[in-house]
Amino acid sequence: MKKEVPVDRLEFGVFIAELDRPWTETPFMYQGFVLSNEKQLEALKKHCKTVFIDLDKGPDLPERSDLLAGDSDKPAAPKIPAPLGPSVLTSIKHKVTYREKATVDEELPVARTALRKTEVLLKDIMGTVQAGKALDAPRVKEAVTSMADSVVRNPDAMMLLAKLKEKGGHTLDRAFGVSIYMLTFGRFLELPREQLDLLGMVGLLQDVGMTAVPEEVVTKKGPLTKVEQAVCRSHITHTVDILKQTPGLPPELAELAALHHERYDGSGYAKGLKGPELGLFVSIAGLVDTFDAMIHTRTYAEVYSPSNALNYLYSMRNTLFDGPMVEQFVQCIGIFPVGSLVELNSGEVG
Repeated sequence: MKKEVPVDRLEFGVFIAELDRPWTETPFMYQGFVLSNEKQLEALKKHCKTVFIDLDKGPDLPERSDLLAGDSDKPAAPKIPAPLGPSVLTSIKHKVTYREKATVDEELPVARTALRKTEVLLKDIMGTVQAGKALDAPRVKEAVTSMADSVVRNPDAMMLLAKLKEKGGHTLDRAFGVSIYMLTFGRFLELPREQLDLLGMVGLLQDVGMTAVPEEVVTKKGPLTKVEQAVCRSHITHTVDILKQTPGLPPELAELAALHHERYDGSGYAKGLKGPELGLFVSIAGLVDTFDAMIHTRTYAEVYSPSNALNYLYSMRNTLFDGPMVEQFVQCIGIFPVGSLVELNSGEVG
């Protein structure tokens, strides 16, 4: 259900579904988003007098009479749990400011070349793993470096290509998408370049062990049995084995990949880590992997729009995911046009 409210009554956490003017007349890059920061609020105040919030995707606002009375019969919006410790974002000690060095039109052909190189690599990896051989570490590094170079120059191009890949639910499409989102988020967090490369490798290879999981389990429609869940979770062990037997990869890669299903409240697997125990990279990997899974075609669950997926993640602050990190991720993805088609100056549609 949608509700029209004045812009000056908005509160963070509501879902902005419609504006009082066309979206194209505003700086917002996609239609529908969770209001999560002052920059968004100031833009709404500048361009709109009223907006429509979606009560099915976010909390309601109290009526004015409730505010004046200081009391209400309506239940309060659910509060997020208290944090389990300092946010993992506080572990970022050195930041690098990245500036765009190319337009989207200029970068798109370069990004597409990097994508094709990565697609060939991922297909070869499938055959390599099935043959029981080690991965080609130099090729992995080359592919990730090409993607990272493109994201550093202008992340919009790779993000557009990732958007086009969302329709596919194949492990290869997912690996590409997760890697791109992790690179883009790392850039947004201003992480040093060498850390971007590591994030890209984690995203690309953290589920490589899924090749050992039977196809009927991977593509099953409906919930998995306990036995099937155990089989599916075994992909972590396979991933670690594959990465450890591949010389030339970063030594920390296997451990990071092994932990990307851990969750902030300790409900994840395989170690049940909590809060700050997850660390920066594992927290990023789990958050991004969840977002990417939700917006891809899946046999076992509905596909979410990017805005709905972000809304879900926002509701899971300090539950499944580090709260401040979720807020940063929402801001990061909100910058890019992942929720709608965008026509480039060249006439191409991304």
